[in-house]
Amino acid sequence: MTGDKQYWEGIYSSKNYEDTSWYQSKPEFSLNIIESLGFSHEEPIIDVGGGDSILAEALLQQGYSDISVLDIAENVIERAKERLGKNAEKIDWIVDNVTEFKPKKKYGFWHDRVTFHFLTEEKQIKKYLKVLNNSLKENGYLLLATFSENGPKNCSGLPIKQYSAEQMEKLLQDQFETVRIQNIDHTTPWDAKQNFTIGLFRKK
Repeated sequence: MTGDKQYWEGIYSSKNYEDTSWYQSKPEFSLNIIESLGFSHEEPIIDVGGGDSILAEALLQQGYSDISVLDIAENVIERAKERLGKNAEKIDWIVDNVTEFKPKKKYGFWHDRVTFHFLTEEKQIKKYLKVLNNSLKENGYLLLATFSENGPKNCSGLPIKQYSAEQMEKLLQDQFETVRIQNIDHTTPWDAKQNFTIGLFRKK
């Protein structure tokens, strides 16, 4: 992954979550997709790169009970635990580099809206896809968001890899079928527009 553990812990120690470009006051897009799939509230869900995200908190509020959050930066996970208080005990917090992650269970839903486009080397991408395939149940779902070909080329001081809808589908086509894919604009806390490619896929 572009940027190691020390790098990302430095980023999070210098910024509040509300000051990051990926900040959302409510993760409505992701929540709506998860709700639309009709999961049991016991379905295992993992939020990759979600250390300070509010998705896990929102899922708890919706009644989901098997939630994992993976992030490379331990300090951002500790910050999220502090914010959630006793509710933090209901979440499985995982400090790891996603490309090295060894899952202890199979997930029904893999959520990644901030991590994948930081993988700029072919070997990193292959390792991520292997971990993803090993982590998801058969017919499990993947929600993947990256900067599009019309989005930024850098984020948090690091280069990223852009994906068009066609490139994302081609990358995943051997193991996943496309449910839906689209481009949307995300508005940062400083009112900048960032164009994303967001795809929902089902494991074959």
